[in-house]
Amino acid sequence: MPKTITLRLSPAEAANETILKQRLADACGCTVEKINAYQIIRRSLDARSRNIVTQLQVNVFIDEEFSDAFLFEPNLQNVRHAKPVYIAGAGPAGLFAALELIELGLKPIIIERGKDVRSRRRDLAAMNKDGIVNPESNYCYGEGGAGTYSDGKLYTRSTKRGNILKSLQWFHHFGATEKILQEAHPHIGTNKLPGIIAAMREGIIECGGEVHFDTKLTDLLIEGDQLKGLVLNGDLTVETDSLILATGHSARDIFKLLHRHKVLLEAKAFALGVRIEHPQSVIDQAQYHCGISGERNELLPPASYSLVSQEAGRGVFSFCMCPGGIIAPASTDEGELVVNGWSPSKRDGFFANSGMVVTVDEKDFAAYGFTGPLAGMEFQQMIEKKAWDAGGGKLKAPAQRMTDFVHNRVSNSLPDCSYLPGLTSSSLSETLPSEVLKALQLGFQTFGKKVKGYYTEEAVVVATESRTSSPIRIPRDTDTLEHVHLKGLFPCAEGAGYAGGIISAAMDGAKVAQAVYRKINQ
Repeated sequence: MPKTITLRLSPAEAANETILKQRLADACGCTVEKINAYQIIRRSLDARSRNIVTQLQVNVFIDEEFSDAFLFEPNLQNVRHAKPVYIAGAGPAGLFAALELIELGLKPIIIERGKDVRSRRRDLAAMNKDGIVNPESNYCYGEGGAGTYSDGKLYTRSTKRGNILKSLQWFHHFGATEKILQEAHPHIGTNKLPGIIAAMREGIIECGGEVHFDTKLTDLLIEGDQLKGLVLNGDLTVETDSLILATGHSARDIFKLLHRHKVLLEAKAFALGVRIEHPQSVIDQAQYHCGISGERNELLPPASYSLVSQEAGRGVFSFCMCPGGIIAPASTDEGELVVNGWSPSKRDGFFANSGMVVTVDEKDFAAYGFTGPLAGMEFQQMIEKKAWDAGGGKLKAPAQRMTDFVHNRVSNSLPDCSYLPGLTSSSLSETLPSEVLKALQLGFQTFGKKVKGYYTEEAVVVATESRTSSPIRIPRDTDTLEHVHLKGLFPCAEGAGYAGGIISAAMDGAKVAQAVYRKINQ
């Protein structure tokens, strides 16, 4: 067995193999020559003090053969003629459900309303350049789901939902670097993830699974309390008694379809707010204490932050922080404005952005006249329409300088921003609910005391960040994972209210696939 050693080194020492091996030898009480091999299994950065430290957990092999801690040998078998299981949605939940089904000997058939990753790019370009929204192909819909073109962050706190390492190993198997298995906060990047997702799809097809793009779930065939079939694209009927529903947090038509069939749904709290963008140098300077120039050591990654505060009785917190990133339009319909953020793999852009959000719940929905299971969705849609109107259309986003936002002033000018469709100077008090606005105003001032330089007129506040999670939960049985009333319907991941992010969605997809397998073989 290898020795597992934990080291705390300067970033320069950690990057120098000679120094690293000597420190490992010292920790093991042997000479460098005795070390046959070593493998970094965990890497994190501690920037809480001025002496920034890289912490490494390393397996060291002394007088023994190397054994790979990340060895992964998936059971990818031929399921071409196996029993089919339908999956609605080709996001991480749908793809990982398909991979799990293949390992279990079942044939996945994925139906996806959007396009493949390559074809999606043209529709995203039209959003950014011309302000045109394709309601079936955008940042939320299409192969890989919302995560494909919004960053590829692979960090999750959902450690009890499934096998995190296996989920990361699948990404590595299909082309991601080994770093994602080592890093405390793994990240692939929007420029790299599409190719990995495409390889994943090809792997599913090679095993006999099917993936159908431009194929929209438009109705369910139900007899009593049992699912009997699906209607696709309005006129194609297929028989099935099992559907993994992994359509994501933005598929409002699916929520309406279920509600029309009187399938039980529940309104769910979600987080609403804005995207805040700073020059990356401001965040680097604050987090790395790197002097007035804000120029960080080249061995350090672009700095990030995680902020939380209680303001006016509400939690205010950062969400999906993107160092060196870009703010992008995430709308799924004309007349509604949503923004999100992403980073390339190197995170080398000029700006840093993050969602800054406040939790809203049924009391907030009711205050605006929205009640019932769709109340959160309707409340969310109302805010997004206000943002569209305030921006002036064509996906232009309403925005203020941070200092003006806090003091309810319309900004005379706006700083440069990464958001390509453009900004419109507007008071966000016309877009955001007053309770959310007040909490954010207080929160920005609090964060300015915690992070030097954070509260500044050079930061821009962009509305609205509203697709943080599903506003609806589709209830399922704790043991069988089927819908509590409709047999054969397996609600899954973000769209059903059971995940939040790529890895937690992937784990839930695998978990639901196992539940389908158990039902088929009971």
